[in-house]
Amino acid sequence: MPFLAGVLSEGGARAGAAEADASPGGLVFPASARENGRGKDYHHTDAGRARPLLLRGETERMTAPQTSTASAPFALPHVPPLEPGDRLTRDEFERRYQAMPHLKKAELLEGVVHVPSPVRLNQHGRPHADLITWLGTYGAFTPGVLVGDNVTVRLDLDNEPQPDAAMLVEPGRGGQAQLSPDDYVVGAPELVAEVAASSAAIDLRTKLGIYRRNQVREYLVWRVLDRATDWFVLRQTQYDRLPLGADGFFHSEVFPGLWLDAAALVSFDLATVLQALQQGLASPDHAAFVAKLGQAR
Repeated sequence: MPFLAGVLSEGGARAGAAEADASPGGLVFPASARENGRGKDYHHTDAGRARPLLLRGETERMTAPQTSTASAPFALPHVPPLEPGDRLTRDEFERRYQAMPHLKKAELLEGVVHVPSPVRLNQHGRPHADLITWLGTYGAFTPGVLVGDNVTVRLDLDNEPQPDAAMLVEPGRGGQAQLSPDDYVVGAPELVAEVAASSAAIDLRTKLGIYRRNQVREYLVWRVLDRATDWFVLRQTQYDRLPLGADGFFHSEVFPGLWLDAAALVSFDLATVLQALQQGLASPDHAAFVAKLGQAR
């Protein structure tokens, strides 16, 4: 049966060609798909372009033209941060300070930003607490007097310090400072106190001149490392040192009855400091001052 044999012979040849065109990886290549032995198999499309053949069961994906997508730029802060040494106006200083709620203390001194170093316990935190306790006790027994701890003070266009402690007479009772609608002290408090360890040079030079020029009437500096205090009182346009009284205490000229046993203060003997203060609070001068504040309401 020559015809049947021819058909069988032709089918066997086709099968052999198919087997020869099958790759070990499972690719099936039509006889026309080999491309000149270059090691890569292609199927020729109707348009005459060659494309790689696919594995069995793999779906061909239509790919869109590739576009490059730039990564999102680094997000810059809306308000620049405060940096020590920046020269700023007071308004710009406040804008940046308010945008940094994590920052607890920054000052503008002569137009330059100052950010204090971290606070140590015995060099700053503890003496600061003793100063506030002493002043706060006086304020508790003297109606019409306000005591502030680390309160921001708008002194002038180039200076916005944040003293460790401030005491002022209420504006409605004759005080020289005012309170702004947003609750800042505007103008000079009657008394400012600073704890000076690493900041002694700033407190006794830069701030001394700023407070004098803006008429802070009394300025107290506790030099912790020197175990000493300096109490300045404004007389006309200059600061003079407040002398010790006959009892060995400082007696404030602006706040009658505010007495300080400086030797006890620098020795961290707060109980003795408060005993001296109690004597001042019991003095006739303090009683007269309280009566005067009461009449000024």
